[in-house]
Amino acid sequence: MRQITYEQPLNERIRLFLRLDFLFQQIDYTLPRDSAWDSRATLASLLDVLNIFSRADLKTEVIMELERISAGLSRLESTPGIDHKMLTQLLDEIDRLVDLLHGSQGQIGHQLRQNEFLSGIKQRSSISGGTCDFDLPSYHYWLERPIAKRQEDLQQWISRFDDIRAAIALILKLIRDSATSTNEIAESGFFQRTLETSAPFQLIRVTIPENIPCFAEISGGKHRFTVRFMSTNFQDRPTQSSQDIGFILTTCAI
Repeated sequence: MRQITYEQPLNERIRLFLRLDFLFQQIDYTLPRDSAWDSRATLASLLDVLNIFSRADLKTEVIMELERISAGLSRLESTPGIDHKMLTQLLDEIDRLVDLLHGSQGQIGHQLRQNEFLSGIKQRSSISGGTCDFDLPSYHYWLERPIAKRQEDLQQWISRFDDIRAAIALILKLIRDSATSTNEIAESGFFQRTLETSAPFQLIRVTIPENIPCFAEISGGKHRFTVRFMSTNFQDRPTQSSQDIGFILTTCAI
């Protein structure tokens, strides 16, 4: 049976990484498709990525997180039973990504912020329906170009984020794989747990079968977290389930 996983970041750094990962996945889905609407969706996601990078020094944040993880993994080298070959490959990959990010000039995506075509679309995107054909004839012209030309432009713009995207993907994979899952019960749809302050918890994951008629609402910080299983008819305010709900809990710390 298919399962659904809900995630909750426990700090702002991981929150930003998850948002970027979400946007890059949207780009991966729409970029290969042929229609002008798909190109619009791809460009909208790209502009969202660019907006996040304009508001935060994410290159520094990513480098700091990679170096923190690398230091933690290095301490495992003397642990019995460790796959030293895999650990060495992982540390080498982290070093490679850190070197690439250190070698990049300026803020990530700064070249795209100088692109007048993209800036015009970004400015009009704040208006509902503001990117329709009569508002941005240059955008309309671009959307009418052959799909190969549009994809070439999009690939070129998106490639500016390749290195940092690879680094974020590796960080999130290591975090998600860093814990052993446990089976838990939310009594009357409610579950709460205190987190050990000695461990750097970064992400809570809650997994349930798709046939459970609830969604997981997770909230938390560095000291504790709660999970509420909520029912909704998609019209009224969701309500907490009165049933005991079994779920798989993963508290990720690395």
